[in-house]
Amino acid sequence: MKRVCAAVAAIVALIPGTATADQLPDPSSIDSYVADFAETAGYPGVAVVITKDTGVVHLHGYGTATATTPMPIASVSKAFTALAVVQLAESGRLGLDVPVATYLPEFRLADPRGGAITVRHLLNQTSGITDGTLPEKSLPQPDDLAGAVQRARQATLASDPGAEYHYTNTNFHLAARLVEVVSGQAFGDYLRQHVFEPAGMRSTTAITRTPRDLPATVHRGHVYAYGLTPAASEPDRFVAGSDGVITTAEDMARWLAVQRTGGGLVSAAGLALMHTAARENYAMGWQTDDQGRVSHTGIWFTYTAGALMLPDGYGIAVMVDSGVSLGNEGTTQLTEGIAAILHGQQPPAPSSARLLVDLVLAALTLLTVGIGIRTALRARRWAARATRWRVVRGLVPRLIPVVALVALADLAGGLFGGRDATWLQTAYFSPALVIWLALWSATELAVIAARAAALVRLTRGRAPLAGTPVSVGGPGR
Repeated sequence: MKRVCAAVAAIVALIPGTATADQLPDPSSIDSYVADFAETAGYPGVAVVITKDTGVVHLHGYGTATATTPMPIASVSKAFTALAVVQLAESGRLGLDVPVATYLPEFRLADPRGGAITVRHLLNQTSGITDGTLPEKSLPQPDDLAGAVQRARQATLASDPGAEYHYTNTNFHLAARLVEVVSGQAFGDYLRQHVFEPAGMRSTTAITRTPRDLPATVHRGHVYAYGLTPAASEPDRFVAGSDGVITTAEDMARWLAVQRTGGGLVSAAGLALMHTAARENYAMGWQTDDQGRVSHTGIWFTYTAGALMLPDGYGIAVMVDSGVSLGNEGTTQLTEGIAAILHGQQPPAPSSARLLVDLVLAALTLLTVGIGIRTALRARRWAARATRWRVVRGLVPRLIPVVALVALADLAGGLFGGRDATWLQTAYFSPALVIWLALWSATELAVIAARAAALVRLTRGRAPLAGTPVSVGGPGR
């Protein structure tokens, strides 16, 4: 009997896309952890795939998601663009250390240093372009990659090309346009013919702009507010080359396999190049760490995703139909917990600050509205004691929440590393924060109006406010 079992195990090990039993983690422990995490974090649907070398050891969907549910993988898409560029480099059709303008003559920046930007600089995020020097989300969105190159003419550089790492989607918009021009194919067509189909990723596609180009098979993602997860359409954004791949957990298993061997799409040297960091642990569409792990996260405002490859051959991809939000910065905690289980360790208990953050904001909302109403009702009492300085001190500071609400996108960008976002996108990021600031602003404006009206009523035909100069002298003085 033992010989029969050994023979069966040996046969299974030779079947592509499978893994031997001694490599398999306990599926129930993974299922329990992911389900608990989804409930804690407020994720309606999660899809997970785990591979070992080129074989699949776990593939499952939770909640509203299945292993074949198509979802955006956001910035995990950058690795696909990098692979396409490396393919063209290996075929001799472009050089990684050649200036971008050699292939895109129309590529010119508002900074003369832009002429020194090479193809490698784009993939390593070291071009010097940042969200601060080209706010790609808040500027008008282009319709195609050629338009993205034209838009980049407004960019200046935060540093010399190659000198510093600055993460921005613009670098990968430009890289995708390089693929189009050098290959003579539309970017999506190139990926389908040279990446998706050869890798066996039959359910994967790439889009240019959200929500305009989302396939009908992709259901709406979700935002989060006060423990609820309402469905929402992704805001209007240009995503070609940077975060526009739509795929399934089943297809991501094939992508993880490509990252182990090249899958016939790139050479071993090309694969190693894409996994080798240049500055601040960023490689080409991938991030690395000192433990030999390769990963990337992806965030939309209605979806999040992540991929993690471990040096012992395990690969993990997770896809979630809920977007980045205040108290939820993506899928890193989930992939790290799964990695711990794969290594026989106890993962940290699932935790998320999402609900706590929103409950605090809800409490602040009730408090500020309550105080505002009480203050407005006492406007006559305040006006009766008003001096000129008291008027200024009692009215002007009440515009602070209004200013904060109007400038919310800029304030949020400053708090999160200078990343660019529109006001609407910030509202997706934290509806509870926007509701608090909006209601606070409304009550403060009501207080200003009530106090101003009370002052007008009290000062008609009466002496001027204390502290106001009184005119002396008779007529003609």
